[in-house]
Amino acid sequence: MIAFVLRRLLWTTVVLFGVSVVVFFTVKLVPGDPVAAMAGPGASPQALAGLKARLGMDHSLPVQYGHWLGHALTGDLGRSIAHHQTAAPLVRDALANTLILAGIATGIAVAVGTAMGAVSAVRPRSLLGRITAGTSVAAVAMPQYSVALVLVAYVALRTGWFPVSGMHTVGSSSLLDLLRHAFLPAMTAALVAAGMIARQFRVSLAEVLEQDFVASLRARGLSRRRVLMHAMHSALPSLLTIVGLQLSYLIGGLVFVEAVFSWPGLGLLLYQSISSRDLPVVQAGVLACAILLVLANIIVDTVHAAIDPRVRKA
Repeated sequence: MIAFVLRRLLWTTVVLFGVSVVVFFTVKLVPGDPVAAMAGPGASPQALAGLKARLGMDHSLPVQYGHWLGHALTGDLGRSIAHHQTAAPLVRDALANTLILAGIATGIAVAVGTAMGAVSAVRPRSLLGRITAGTSVAAVAMPQYSVALVLVAYVALRTGWFPVSGMHTVGSSSLLDLLRHAFLPAMTAALVAAGMIARQFRVSLAEVLEQDFVASLRARGLSRRRVLMHAMHSALPSLLTIVGLQLSYLIGGLVFVEAVFSWPGLGLLLYQSISSRDLPVVQAGVLACAILLVLANIIVDTVHAAIDPRVRKA
């Protein structure tokens, strides 16, 4: 198990290095001069040259990348042009808020997707099974921004139960208030992931239910509930794989969800930074997203390996 985790960590280091290269050089391809934006309008050529020298942007791109990577490894992610402060605290606070929303959305997606997949696998020809199967297909096909607008129009505005923006009501920081604000964006983010989990888990559980050991359990007189519990336990590794695959989509989709609901997370920060051409924050935010995705996949792989020893030999 230790060797498996070490191999994953080594591969993660290679992946993160590649991501850092792509992030740095992709941002450099964005049209415009960030130094001119930082210096402000009316800056003289001498002032621009001096600022470039202080930022190390008068060197070649490989040298600039080396300096940026060295600073990033020490936690220095540059200085925000729009906020006039270091980028690291901005990204750290936004990432914490994104993790809260991602955790709630993941819990909803796994619970709803597993339940729908189990129902459609156990009773595929029943009315409820057909409804859940059709609902999972519809969930995958729905664009997130359309779902967000529908929830705002028909749930938030008509009922008044859930706020449509922000993370807390002014003057309140209770857990209940946080959950009320997080409900609509979390439901929007979880919709597609829940549909994919339901569809794939239905296939996996249906395959398990057709295996010989399930027929043996039924022949021994075990109740339908206990047989289903044994079957779901056998399908658990495949469920973890499905959840791991959907984590990337879910976290990536939070960028749009946070922008629509003004959730103060990393997605909203990236959206605002791209709009204001705050390139240091864009670099830091994309790098933080990549690290988050890689760490999430490592956790899923480790749990999968702990449950299924065959994975450790892969």
